[in-house]
Amino acid sequence: GNQIGAAFWQNISGEHGLDSNGVYNGTSELQLERMSVYFNEASGNKYVPR
Repeated sequence: GNQIGAAFWQNISGEHGLDSNGVYNGTSELQLERMSVYFNEASGNKYVPR
């Protein structure tokens, strides 16, 4: 179960342009517009899973 959850978040992070630290490195405004579907913005411009 944990491996599936970790793989899910890794995949979703990549689709939204996030690196492994939760920092946005994408190039699409659409990625940022839909970021709040799965992530909350934390301090330091990092995103964390909801």
